[in-house]
Amino acid sequence: MIRFDMVRLGLRLAVSGGREALVRLAITAGAVAIGVGLLFTTLAAINGVHSQNARNAWLNTPFVKQLPANREVAGSSGNGGSGTANASGGATGEGSSASGGETGAGSGTAGAAAGANGQASSSGVDPMWWSTRRDTVQGKEIGRIDVALTGPRAALSPGVPRMPGPGEYYLSPALARMVDEMPPAQLGDRFPGHRIGILGDEALPAPDSLLAVVGRAPQEMKGLSEAALVNKVATTRPDHCADCVVGIKSDGVDLILTVVSGGLVFPVLILIGTSTRLNAARREQRFAAMRLVGATPRQVSVVSAVEAAVAAVVGVVLGFLPFLAVRGPVADMALTGSRFFTSDVSLTPLQIAGVALGVPLAAAVAARIALRRVQISPLGVTRRVTPKPPRAWRVIPLVAGLVELAAFLIWHPDSVPGQVRGYLSSFLLIALGLVLSGPWLTMKGAALIARRTQRPATLIAVRRLADNPAAGFRAVSGLVLALLVMTATLGVITTMADERNHPHGGQGFDNVLVNELSQGYRDDYKPVFTGRPAPPELIERLHAVPGVRNVLLAHPADKSLKVQASDGPSTTRQVVACADLEPIKIYGHCAPGAQTAYVPSLWWGGRDQQASEWPAAPFTPEQLATMGVLNVVVDTDGSPAAVEQTRTMVDAAYPAIRQAMTLGEAWAMAGSEMRGYQQLADVVILATFPIAGCSLAVSVAGGLSERKRPFSLLRLTGVSLGTLRRVVAMESVVPLLVMAAVAIGVGLLAADLFLRSQLQYSLHALGAGYYLAVIGGLTAALAIIGATMPLLRRITGPETARNE
Repeated sequence: MIRFDMVRLGLRLAVSGGREALVRLAITAGAVAIGVGLLFTTLAAINGVHSQNARNAWLNTPFVKQLPANREVAGSSGNGGSGTANASGGATGEGSSASGGETGAGSGTAGAAAGANGQASSSGVDPMWWSTRRDTVQGKEIGRIDVALTGPRAALSPGVPRMPGPGEYYLSPALARMVDEMPPAQLGDRFPGHRIGILGDEALPAPDSLLAVVGRAPQEMKGLSEAALVNKVATTRPDHCADCVVGIKSDGVDLILTVVSGGLVFPVLILIGTSTRLNAARREQRFAAMRLVGATPRQVSVVSAVEAAVAAVVGVVLGFLPFLAVRGPVADMALTGSRFFTSDVSLTPLQIAGVALGVPLAAAVAARIALRRVQISPLGVTRRVTPKPPRAWRVIPLVAGLVELAAFLIWHPDSVPGQVRGYLSSFLLIALGLVLSGPWLTMKGAALIARRTQRPATLIAVRRLADNPAAGFRAVSGLVLALLVMTATLGVITTMADERNHPHGGQGFDNVLVNELSQGYRDDYKPVFTGRPAPPELIERLHAVPGVRNVLLAHPADKSLKVQASDGPSTTRQVVACADLEPIKIYGHCAPGAQTAYVPSLWWGGRDQQASEWPAAPFTPEQLATMGVLNVVVDTDGSPAAVEQTRTMVDAAYPAIRQAMTLGEAWAMAGSEMRGYQQLADVVILATFPIAGCSLAVSVAGGLSERKRPFSLLRLTGVSLGTLRRVVAMESVVPLLVMAAVAIGVGLLAADLFLRSQLQYSLHALGAGYYLAVIGGLTAALAIIGATMPLLRRITGPETARNE
């Protein structure tokens, strides 16, 4: 009964304590709402990543192991292979990336695992041939799924009422619009037959996904090296699938979770904690008075917790407003390379319940910790006993986090999950250590300034900081963490971008269109797959396209030689006709007098090979015309019409694991991983700085409100208002500058240790944008501090000293 009375008293104090109580409630609830809104947004964005990833599941059908085969299928050849199409819009290439921004296929074992010897299961479903490949149009990726039915009972893919037969196809809405708008020779002719429908949303990873499901005859699929015989459509999410190549792997999801959550959670918690401590000194006096008249520590704790929880509950409810306001823009941000469906950027009931219960609980705990002096000694609070100074042990977690990062230089976890856990614990230790060591470093910095200054305002400010450094650091802690996150993030991303930059070579690099059929090479340098010899009419038709300047065919070499390329020693794997190679200057030239030459696989390289000379091969151009084809290289004038019409013709003649792309498109897609990292960094930076600004504003305003009586007494003794303003400014500027320097130094050191241990890179110099962001952030912080100065005149009048 007593506890219920205390709850009722806490409610009355929270909402019926006059104007001051209502203002405190409004400010606290508003600050909590901002933090909760950002927390909701972070959770919803992560849910969007998982939902989008799950929509990629069916595209991995030919790469996932199927049921045991026990039935022969007429017309099947059993050719295995692999291909890839990142329908969600991310880059696709060979291998797979830890971030999931780049996905690709290996050498072609998935198809063999799925349909060895052309057999499939007889579990009531007729098997079908399936090929998932990547195509390109206007620099955008197309996910192309070719299927060939072997019976009427084929498994059904998402978004279609029935699977297409030969000469039928489905298109996604975005691709259908492009097909309708572009000339058939540039895009529509890639899909033989007629359109029978539009793919439903359940088949689309993203609203703007370019997808095509094309029906073929089984005999046609025999010519596709990456085709696999399947008896079911994959449903396993790519992050839970070892064989999947389309979508984001589990380590990519973990990376997104680590970067976004780790970058935002600490500033959000600081904002919530700061807001719940608003006007803490005034409440400490009130609760100390309650202790003096007989209230027990438990009763005071209940009142304090209820008062803090009321504001937090209101903030949680209001937190839905900023979340709903930014939900649409977040869905359009393309964190994974493609936009989200708005419905995917949503919260689960468990997440809502967790935040709704966790935030008020955290506020109550923060209020309990803030009142620990009241419960120990109420008379001590009323007499304003100086708190104990922080000790040097607070630096230990910060040093431990840096030491753990440095240890990875010697011992490095083998598994990706182990690396994620290790680096996450290091960065969390560093962030926690910076928060814990902040008061001690602030005290040391204030003491150093106190010994070197004689100005009254500076002396008052640094002496107060030396007496209570925790209060001084608390005001700037959010901004300090924001600087740490920004510095470490940009340090890592800037270095990775510099190290992985694909240098553009000679003029016209972006005009060269390349189609690759090889699917890699065996240990004896023989290609895994070779296309049929090129029909003469194909070459004639390509030359007839306006804007096509030259056509070069690469054929498998009969032997390998070590040659010197512009970017180092290389092994020749192909042979070309010199008459076709010479006009494309960026690929080098043949030895004098040679008709054909051995060349390395240099078509996708980022280096200009003009100075490279390739050794002669013992073939005539007529002999090459009868050999299989590994690459089709077309030099165009770069016009969209020439590029797309040529791509359509080459893709129709040589369906490949890597469909024809210009070199510029290939580099742009390969760089999508870095763009994804950069976008994540921008999200973290754009979110943490406003959070830090809110924390700073709340802390400075709360500090002024708590000290209005001593400031009023100082004014009565003759201290000018300008001096008081300088005192307030110095109390914020000193810890801000001291800890900003520490945060920047720690951030750069942490970034360098991570780069050296994980990627074997050394930290590169940060660009001008970083320094402008730092200067802008510090300037904005000073502006926030300055914006609170008008409060001094209103709260330090004689009536304040008299009423207090």
